[in-house]
Amino acid sequence: MANREDLAIIRAARAGQPKAQLALGKRYLSGGHGLPQSLPTAMHWLERAARADQAEAWSLIGSRIPYELALQAPDIVSFSTWYERAFDEGIVEAGLIFAKLVLTQPALRQIQGLTGKAINMLETVARAGAAEAQWLLAQHAGVGDVNAIVAVKSAPAEGDAAAAQGSPALTQAGGQSWAERAADAGVAPAQHALADAAWEKSDRAAYLHWALPLARALCEQYAGQTSELNLPSPALAQQLGSENLLLLSRCCEARLNAVGHDFDEVMRFWELAAYADDKAAQFALGLSYARMRANGARATKVAGSANYKKAIRWLMLAGEGGLADAWYALSRIFLKPEFSQRSLADAQYYLERAAEMGHCAAQLECGVSAWRNRRDEPSNDIRAVYWLQKAAAQNNAEAIALLDKIADAAAAPAWAVQARRQVTRAISNAYPFLAARIELALMFGLTQAEALLIDINEADCGHCLMVDIRAQYARSRRRLIAVSTGEQRAALHRIGRLFEDVDCSVNGLEGNYRQRVYRLKTVLPQPLPESENEEVLADCND
Repeated sequence: MANREDLAIIRAARAGQPKAQLALGKRYLSGGHGLPQSLPTAMHWLERAARADQAEAWSLIGSRIPYELALQAPDIVSFSTWYERAFDEGIVEAGLIFAKLVLTQPALRQIQGLTGKAINMLETVARAGAAEAQWLLAQHAGVGDVNAIVAVKSAPAEGDAAAAQGSPALTQAGGQSWAERAADAGVAPAQHALADAAWEKSDRAAYLHWALPLARALCEQYAGQTSELNLPSPALAQQLGSENLLLLSRCCEARLNAVGHDFDEVMRFWELAAYADDKAAQFALGLSYARMRANGARATKVAGSANYKKAIRWLMLAGEGGLADAWYALSRIFLKPEFSQRSLADAQYYLERAAEMGHCAAQLECGVSAWRNRRDEPSNDIRAVYWLQKAAAQNNAEAIALLDKIADAAAAPAWAVQARRQVTRAISNAYPFLAARIELALMFGLTQAEALLIDINEADCGHCLMVDIRAQYARSRRRLIAVSTGEQRAALHRIGRLFEDVDCSVNGLEGNYRQRVYRLKTVLPQPLPESENEEVLADCND
């Protein structure tokens, strides 16, 4: 509670006495004497005293009222004047606040000559060793991310052009120099900006010079928090932020490529990022514990024995986060003979998970494995075509070559070309099944026997057409034809709907093979090219 002396000062201040307003503002700055410390209240009374030409008032405003509080002033244009006067009286920190106000507030930037004066103040403060002023000058010259100070990089007003052009801080070289001085003084945004610039220039030594202290500080700051974690923490990820996670990742990459790198330190960087749920860091950490590369080969540059338990843990997390490479690496671990829990079934399971997520090498391996084991399961060749098509779509030469060997090319046969020319709308309406079979033969290169006997509902495997008419045509062979275009897929879908509820066997609506051949010959007005049909009629099952 205010004492009598304070009450007297309050009454005098409210009555408009400048000295009382100054005294009251000073008391609210520090608190005590029955009055609480309150910077907003102190700012109010000091401003009133400053308007009454109390020089000590604007000196106190310049040295004691921070930038964040100055932003709350009702009239920021007039309030900034006190910082300007305080700077003129030798209070250096007031120049920094004045410059920040001018560079961030549109109302102040529009005043002619004020931006140039603010830059000159910044230079004076920066030369006095104020790191924040040095970084602001660097930002004004275009170094780093200027989003933090919205107007720093904005063009000066027309009246400020001459003053701004005369400032060395506005040149890129000068900005780089100020940024380096700010970074050496420990300004983290400056260190980040210089590190990013070095990375873009592929100068890894310079990058490590600026980034390593930041990464080490992060590891030290969060060491206690990560030691208590068993799983990645979203809270830690939010605290670190994407910028720091990128910093840790780049530090690891640059350190690994440097001569005589400290691998244990790299592991600490990866571990911090991994606990922050960075999937790439989890993958890299898992590989490092397994002492292997992404393709399963031994990492020769890493000493020590593998810890597969920790490796599997981190690779699992990375895989569940969407990294196909992690599942592929897990499949390599479960194939290692030195791994005590070696399992071919688990290796195949993780390999297929990687393949399903688009891992090219896994898709190729799944395709090759299915093709080699086609005698164990009749449908393995169909699975082989599926995986090889996926790998071939990623331009894998080995997959393309093997796919050409397994699946036949869809070349239009001469008989189907001539038959399709003779099919009119009337014939299509009268014999829809026959017209559909001719279209199927034309698109997928089927022989006459295959076209007439194929059961489209069983043959359509989605990614390929499985043609097997050996039960009705003994001299034929089972073959696969890849579905490689959208047009082929659409045609199969349309023809499949036509035959959806139809019995395509020789006991069905279309009759046996002899009847189908007879219908083909009699419906079309012109004979077709020589084919095998006539000579194999005796082999057909009626």
